[in-house]
Amino acid sequence: MEWQVRAIRGATTVSENTYEAIREAVLELLAEIEARNQLEPSQIISATFSVTRDIDVVFPAAIARERPCWDNVPMLDVQQMHVERSLQRCIRLLLHVNLPVTHTQIYHTYLRRAKTLRPDWNLPHKRGEGRGARSEGILNF
Repeated sequence: MEWQVRAIRGATTVSENTYEAIREAVLELLAEIEARNQLEPSQIISATFSVTRDIDVVFPAAIARERPCWDNVPMLDVQQMHVERSLQRCIRLLLHVNLPVTHTQIYHTYLRRAKTLRPDWNLPHKRGEGRGARSEGILNF
């Protein structure tokens, strides 16, 4: 079977800068990305989390390691560049994954208030399709 490296984007927001709120949002985002893309953690090459400057009580990668089989995924946490009037309390994710060449559709996942970042990737859910289906395009963070 032939494999290819693909990138999957995602983002979410938290209501407050607390461990509990961040944990809930990160675990929800990872579960959605895994389910929508039929992704196994063993296929993940690396994960980069970026957070806005108003999130500073816990590293999202530390929470991701709680997920089954994520303890061997190389992860990095960084602070997102601050832009005036941009979305606050936002966690973004970039996954690089190894997928079979036959796995052509990628479902980028934007949850909560982060849906406003990429409304074109958060289309209404249709039976047999995931929401936010896009495999190409310019990323408007």
